[in-house]
Amino acid sequence: MKKYLLSVLAIALPILTFAQELGMDEKIDQAFGNATGWFVEFIFYQIPFTDEISVYWVLFPLILGAVYFTIYFNFINFKGFFTSINIVRGKYDHLEGQGNDAIEASDSVHKDAEGDNPDTIRVEGHEGEVSHFQALTAALSATVGLGNIAGVAIAVSIGGAGATFWMIVAGFLGMASKFVECTLGVKYRDIAADGTVYGGPMYYLTKGLKERGMGGLGKVLAVVFAIFVIGGSFGGGNMFQVNQAFQLVENITGGDQSFLHNRGWMFGIVMAILVGIVIIGGIKKIAKVTDKIVPFMVVIYVAASLFVLISNYDMVGDAFMQIWDGAFSPIGIAGGAIGVLIQGFRRAAFSNEAGIGSASIAHSAVKTKYAASEGMVALLEPFIDTVVVCTMTALVLIITGSLTGSGPSSDAEAILMTSGAFESVISWFPYVLTIAVVLFAFSTMISWSYYGFQGWAYLFGRSKKMEYAYKLLFCIFVVIGSAASLGSVIGFSDAMIFAMMIPNMIGLVLLAPKVKEELKKYMEAIKKK
Repeated sequence: MKKYLLSVLAIALPILTFAQELGMDEKIDQAFGNATGWFVEFIFYQIPFTDEISVYWVLFPLILGAVYFTIYFNFINFKGFFTSINIVRGKYDHLEGQGNDAIEASDSVHKDAEGDNPDTIRVEGHEGEVSHFQALTAALSATVGLGNIAGVAIAVSIGGAGATFWMIVAGFLGMASKFVECTLGVKYRDIAADGTVYGGPMYYLTKGLKERGMGGLGKVLAVVFAIFVIGGSFGGGNMFQVNQAFQLVENITGGDQSFLHNRGWMFGIVMAILVGIVIIGGIKKIAKVTDKIVPFMVVIYVAASLFVLISNYDMVGDAFMQIWDGAFSPIGIAGGAIGVLIQGFRRAAFSNEAGIGSASIAHSAVKTKYAASEGMVALLEPFIDTVVVCTMTALVLIITGSLTGSGPSSDAEAILMTSGAFESVISWFPYVLTIAVVLFAFSTMISWSYYGFQGWAYLFGRSKKMEYAYKLLFCIFVVIGSAASLGSVIGFSDAMIFAMMIPNMIGLVLLAPKVKEELKKYMEAIKKK
């Protein structure tokens, strides 16, 4: 461990010193932007509808796919909600027992693939690495974060209160997409001889499409996804998180007068050490951290939101009326009703990542013999992330009258806007919010390190040397991300995260019938028992 951490410091410090002394970070960022700008523009290309309305094309497959899965699976996002809660509570744990049912289920979870034992789970006795609750919190830690605080402020500032309604609608629809991708993640995962799980879109694209006679397409899509998830883990899942967290810490400690001003590397080193300690232990260690941090973060944030709402209980009814009226008949909002809808859908999709495929990597590590059981658990994610947390943020902003002026122009400004809204009712809350944002960033980073590593292992092999090479790189990027100007790098990494949607959605649509089979099998097991 000591040698590992010293390696991070030895590599990162000279890079940062050189960059800060010569101002090279801006030059490197500009050069990087020139080289990758075409890719970012393609992924985030906006289709113009009117003079005032443009829509990111990536929203179309995400939202249309979610609608398709909602209908195809007979509104599983609504009908399966309470079953999902019961699974997390452990009500159906008895279904994971031994006997004929367990053998039949194990066959459904692990399928044959090139070079794999076709019945790994049953022969080796390994069923996964984490519980349903831990898998849920590990995946939630990657989605519940700055988007719920900063992103909502931007959405409602531009789209008005009505954007909240469409955010909620998109959250409910996204539950179906999460169900599909996480069921597939478990069904087609690989489990090594030591019990380590390797899962996610790389595996269900390869194995699932091979079963359907499209092995060549599956391999291409899997490699493309793996490349994108590695890039996304270094940028949006790492550098962006630590960069935004540092900005808020710097602001709360005095801004330009803070002892941390122009010393982001100090904050980065501390975060890199903490991240390194956790991610060396793999998904089990990550899950043990997230299953404590995530509930704590969500409870604190929701409790503070409820305090603001209760303190202004006479305004809650009016806030909901603003949300309803603004969703269908906005007055003075740029783009009219369609513009409001787009802002809400955009923020929900960017926040809960339903259809992106990332969450299936965490969920694939669950201990279960029924793939659909984890798909059911996963559909709770967009509900918690978007329907609960994002709505709470929006209500606080509306009730405190924070939606004035032109709105925030960046995530950093948006966080301060949300912080100010809470501060107007709870004077000391900005300090709590700062801690929450740092924890949000930390939990997102450790989960995305696992996502990126899974893509890395798929491309470069599962040796310990390759594993530590990735984790060392990840920690170095933590330090760099906290100290450097990384506008173009962050834009590129965000584009890579949403580019993951392209190969993933193709696989989800083609493999939906397999998911229906798994759902039928699991629901029959529940009724039988």
